[in-house]
Amino acid sequence: MLRPLAFALALAAATATAQEPPLPNAPVPALDLQRYAGSWHEIAHLPMFFQRQCVADISATYSLRADGLVGVRNACRTRDGSFDVSDGVARRVPGQPGALQVRFAPDWLAWLPFTWADYWVVELDPDYRWAVVGSPSRKYLWVLSRTPAMPRAEFEAIRERAARRGYPVQRLVLPQGTLE
Repeated sequence: MLRPLAFALALAAATATAQEPPLPNAPVPALDLQRYAGSWHEIAHLPMFFQRQCVADISATYSLRADGLVGVRNACRTRDGSFDVSDGVARRVPGQPGALQVRFAPDWLAWLPFTWADYWVVELDPDYRWAVVGSPSRKYLWVLSRTPAMPRAEFEAIRERAARRGYPVQRLVLPQGTLE
């Protein structure tokens, strides 16, 4: 009786020590908006109300504006084959280079705090080939790439680190054709 119990305890201890430690859910310490600007393809996202109609070709395009804001254009193909496009703006969060706030509400509502949502770049490839965007609540997560598809091994490594940050990665939605 003691032998199976000892084996079970040893196995549990080995499994616990093999797990990676948690990672902080925080914006990256540096973000060059010049390099970040441009087109990104969505590889995966956590389900959210505003993307319920998106089935393929999901993209985000960021452009620097003269007023210091960042133009944001989100687009996706819907079930009927048409494209859905949403335009918004993003602003920097003072003292947090990797944190932005985004708004898709009309300009005249910009003064209302609840119209702005947190947009944290929580992980970024050094060459800006891919990015992971999340939120303080961990309710939102996007894996973005400069190319329409990402190697599966690279995605799995990103997914594992997102799990270590506390994101519910088992719920990630991957549009067809986003992994190689």
